[in-house]
Amino acid sequence: MANALVNRATTVNQATNFFRASLSFLRNLSTATPTKDPSTESSADGPKKPKRKKKKNLFEVAQFLPNWGLGYHMAKTHWANVSYEITKINLYKDGRHGKAWGLAYRDGLPIAEAPKKISGVHKRCWKYIANLKKPEGSLDQIKKTEESNPNPDVHAA
Repeated sequence: MANALVNRATTVNQATNFFRASLSFLRNLSTATPTKDPSTESSADGPKKPKRKKKKNLFEVAQFLPNWGLGYHMAKTHWANVSYEITKINLYKDGRHGKAWGLAYRDGLPIAEAPKKISGVHKRCWKYIANLKKPEGSLDQIKKTEESNPNPDVHAA
């Protein structure tokens, strides 16, 4: 009887060893890195493209400028030679939405004297115009020269 118990214990021991060996084989097989052939690799598995940078609305651009961008020039990215000089901003509580007014400029010269409400301020296509300098014939300089040099053709009646 002792002999039968020893035989049974060795049979159970051999079965558990076989089970452990098969599990370790499967574990090694599943964690092994597969070797890839570069010729069979698809373009979808190729190098990952960096995420596209999210464009900003007018308020997200203006928040980093001093005094929320008042007096600075901003334009939509697809505009050519057109910008707005920001004169007034009404912000909502979240700081990303609101209303804005400004003077429209074309080729560095003001289009109108009075500020107007800027449309499309929530669209994500705004940029800051860093080096827009007022040219020689800007409206401010024309007014200064007229004040300092009155027109000699006009006589007081």
